Amino acid sequence: SLHRLGKAGVVRQLPKVQGGAGVEKFMARVHDRGGWPPKQPIEPIDQSDHQLMDWERRMDALHGVLGAKGLRTTDEMRRAIESLEPQQYEAMSYYERWTAAMEILMVEKGMLTTEEIDRMVAAIVAREH
Repeated sequence: SLHRLGKAGVVRQLPKVQGGAGVEKFMARVHDRGGWPPKQPIEPIDQSDHQLMDWERRMDALHGVLGAKGLRTTDEMRRAIESLEPQQYEAMSYYERWTAAMEILMVEKGMLTTEEIDRMVAAIVAREH
């Protein structure tokens, strides 16, 4: 199945909290190094192989093609992934994060609009049902 965020490409401001002596501090954001915040107690990472779903293989292929054509960089992907709200980030799988990040980048770069992506996703969902 495909998972999408609401409006892709929307720049999100960091939430502010009051620090000591009235100094504003920014709350911690996602850092794409295996999750944030860590689950307590810290659980070992499951490193066993799993069968990739078709959509995950397609996402991996799209990631490679866009990179090979110079249409996305690793730094851009990381920035887009780290722009996800912490709750969204934690709820998504690895390839769901890639999907969300690529949508953000395609909209930012003017390659596709959110409406075009919505129409394509609706067509895929209709075919599956």
